[in-house]
Amino acid sequence: MADLTDKQTFSDEDALEFHRSPTPGKISMAPTKPMATQRDLSLAYSPGVAIPVLAIAADVDKAYDYTSKGNLVAVISNGTAILGLGNLGHMASKPVMEGKAVLFKRFADVDSFDVEVKTTDPDEFITVVKNIGDTWGGINLEDIKSPECFEIESQLQDLLDIPVFHDDQHGTAIISTAGLINAAYIAGKKLEDLKVVLAGAGAAGLSSIGLMKAAGVRAENTVIVDRDGVVYKGRANVDQWKAAHATDTPHRTLAEAMIGADVVLGLSAKGAITKDMVASMAPNPIIFAMANPDPEITPEDVLSVRSDAIMATGRSDYVNQVNNVLGFPYIFRGALDVRARRVNHEMKVACAQALAALAREDVPDEVAAAYRGRKLKFGRDYIIPTPFDPRLIWYIPPFVAQAAMDTGVARKPIEDMDAYRTQLRSRLDPSAALMQNISGAVRAAPNKRVVFAEGEETAVIRAAWAFKQAELGTPILIGREELIRKNAAEAGLNFDEMGMAIVNARVSEHNVEYTDWLYGRLQRRGYLRRDVQRMINQDRNYFAAAMVARGQAEAMVTGVTRNFNMVLKEIRRVLDVKERMIGLSILLAKGRTLFVADTSIHELPNAEELAEIAIQAAQTVRKLGKKPRVAFLSYSTFGNPPGDRGEKVREAIRILDARGVDFEYEGEMPPELALDPEARAAYPFMRLTGHANVLVMPAIHSAAISTRLVQQLGGATVIGPLLVGLEKSVQIVSLGASVSEIMTAATFAAYDEGAIGEE
Repeated sequence: MADLTDKQTFSDEDALEFHRSPTPGKISMAPTKPMATQRDLSLAYSPGVAIPVLAIAADVDKAYDYTSKGNLVAVISNGTAILGLGNLGHMASKPVMEGKAVLFKRFADVDSFDVEVKTTDPDEFITVVKNIGDTWGGINLEDIKSPECFEIESQLQDLLDIPVFHDDQHGTAIISTAGLINAAYIAGKKLEDLKVVLAGAGAAGLSSIGLMKAAGVRAENTVIVDRDGVVYKGRANVDQWKAAHATDTPHRTLAEAMIGADVVLGLSAKGAITKDMVASMAPNPIIFAMANPDPEITPEDVLSVRSDAIMATGRSDYVNQVNNVLGFPYIFRGALDVRARRVNHEMKVACAQALAALAREDVPDEVAAAYRGRKLKFGRDYIIPTPFDPRLIWYIPPFVAQAAMDTGVARKPIEDMDAYRTQLRSRLDPSAALMQNISGAVRAAPNKRVVFAEGEETAVIRAAWAFKQAELGTPILIGREELIRKNAAEAGLNFDEMGMAIVNARVSEHNVEYTDWLYGRLQRRGYLRRDVQRMINQDRNYFAAAMVARGQAEAMVTGVTRNFNMVLKEIRRVLDVKERMIGLSILLAKGRTLFVADTSIHELPNAEELAEIAIQAAQTVRKLGKKPRVAFLSYSTFGNPPGDRGEKVREAIRILDARGVDFEYEGEMPPELALDPEARAAYPFMRLTGHANVLVMPAIHSAAISTRLVQQLGGATVIGPLLVGLEKSVQIVSLGASVSEIMTAATFAAYDEGAIGEE
């Protein structure tokens, strides 16, 4: 088997092994209900299943309420146009269809499975899909050759009352239209003035030119070229789909059409566009060479003749990839969530415009991590969001859903779009709901001034910018203004519009005040005044902490450039511990929110310290709106087997008993007793009324290792550890923390209590 491209980074055997092992294929089914007891079985099947059966028989729309239909999409193909490989049969399309199902789940949490139909006859294909179509909430048609695909989609849209979407047409159209919107903006051109040439009049090409017209490109400014030349009005042997886009033009070849053109869309074959053609285009030409696996012309060839070109391809190894995964998962997500009857033109335009708008936003660090650290910023080399942008799931579907509602194809309109965005975040990010509530409480509280101690770091600047944009408070950056402005500009941020304060410790008007005050604290601890002066002048952690201590700010974030222990020692010289100081990690897994203590401060806590850790953790959890139920974890279960650490836990329980604290607690116990009330039958004396949500670990190593292990295995999202117990609000992030991690820490630093009702 020949390699598909000269840039392929894996062997053919690698690809086969990937699909073969450890289990053949790429998809499997996972139940959404527990099947652990006889009662579960009775509810799931006989006799309980009869109840929803009768309800659906009386009202078929109840299938959305009692089955998976509302989040289920079928990927259907007959294999007549597989990738760029042609008609290889329906079963040869199965790896591609399975792959599509995986992408639906990975990027939009849409459940999907594939259906391969053994027929090349369009009418027979339509009959098959029509008769099984009610099973799903939507149908994604895939790899069906042109022009049959147009007729198949059109008829199925009329025959079925659910979205039917041929992704080879519309996916490429949506992404390329989004790219065109931004490319035109960068080139300083208006859509209505663009002269657009389409090279390749297949399904994707015709849909792309159609959607671009809907977005603002004028029909008279377009020229379509197929393998026989320009599609002009009056040309013989042109099917109805091409004829709909024919224009009055004297051009008869692609080379003629591209002279003076602003845009060329390539959806044909390798080599279809030459250097001479590119050289003849208008200034700042926009070239989308989207043939796969090899584009009509490579970016290297374009660059050799035009340094002013804006280029996109269908490949991931070049910038500006036109990748359909940016479209179909989110189109269906929005359509399913309003139970749309179809995907119409307005929904596709809304998706394209939303993608274009998202590309202009600051790009999260998670994207850079997925692309080996490459920093992305809106411009010629970044006009389309990348598939690994975590914002896509909550940014794009609301625009699609709103368009469906506005055009009357939505069965179930969304009443609260902000709540919908929060729900979308939670689909792929378990921490989203918690952070939404915390953020809401911060916004509702009096404005907090938060000091970002390492203000010259680009990640810190971007986090402060995001904090400000989210209206969470007033960020203050510590550092040299010239360098901060330079780094902000390189990150694509307009600092003059940021509305953030910059404070240079060395020249601050509070420098003497802070020095005098801190010297008063440290003069009997071996520090001379000149030592303190140097600390305030040259160390931003001391200066920032002094700002908070003296009331010039309410909270502080640091830790990006130094390790945790060093930062904590510096801050402790400036700020006192109000209560017991602990590190509290938030662990979100399988729909639960757990709080783990102590994950950063006490290495081997004694019984008194364990009791204090529990009290401090319970107080903090209450402030976060949860009812604390504390479990002291151990390798032993109520004294069996005996051991020193177990005895420390038992003594901590006796201390809490004597103090009469106002929260539930129990121990010592292994995790299964803490988290599963049904496992406690042998221990009827246990005082916990439900599953524990605060886990007090016997030592720092068990706390840190357990949270990191669960996180590494992909079973949980971990926030923190949060620093709790200082007299002022300070959060220390991990060394080299990402923008999102810094912003999360800043949000907690600014947090005021009362975000969430107790549960």
